[in-house]
Amino acid sequence: MRAADADRAAVADRLRAALDEGRLNLYEYDERLQQAYAARTYAELDALVRDLPAVAPPAAAALAEPVEAAPAGPATARPATTRPATARWLAEVWMPYLQVVPIVVAIWAISSLFARDLLYFWPGWVAGPWGAVLLVRTVTGLAGGEPRRWVAERERRRRRKLAKRARRRALEAGGPDD
Repeated sequence: MRAADADRAAVADRLRAALDEGRLNLYEYDERLQQAYAARTYAELDALVRDLPAVAPPAAAALAEPVEAAPAGPATARPATTRPATARWLAEVWMPYLQVVPIVVAIWAISSLFARDLLYFWPGWVAGPWGAVLLVRTVTGLAGGEPRRWVAERERRRRRKLAKRARRRALEAGGPDD
């Protein structure tokens, strides 16, 4: 029987759940997702999830999460790669704002200092609207699960880059034909 768009979407959701549970790596997920949206029949869709168990309920999935060891002491810093996805996503969203706004305020302060008068606070026109846009983006992104998608996309790009380097090295070394 021919599959419908809703069937393809259901398989895509199941694949995403398997990725979140760690049952698929990003390469497998991407490959199977492409095949799911290209599938025409139920048999093709079934083949994509045949080796995956049923989706675990949230309570069972929470038990399978690894427990992190406590840091050795207060001086032990957590590497950037192990920070939670949400913190890294928030840092990427807000970091340009947190870098630019102090510079603009410093320019205003220096201008006021040289003018020997408190000038109109024009940095508010930079910080205010930009901050409002970032606030809306943050709220909608957190509500929509954007940090997880962001991490998955970064991992996908990293794997592509590594694969590209490996292909380049193989070609430089004489290729797979030799």
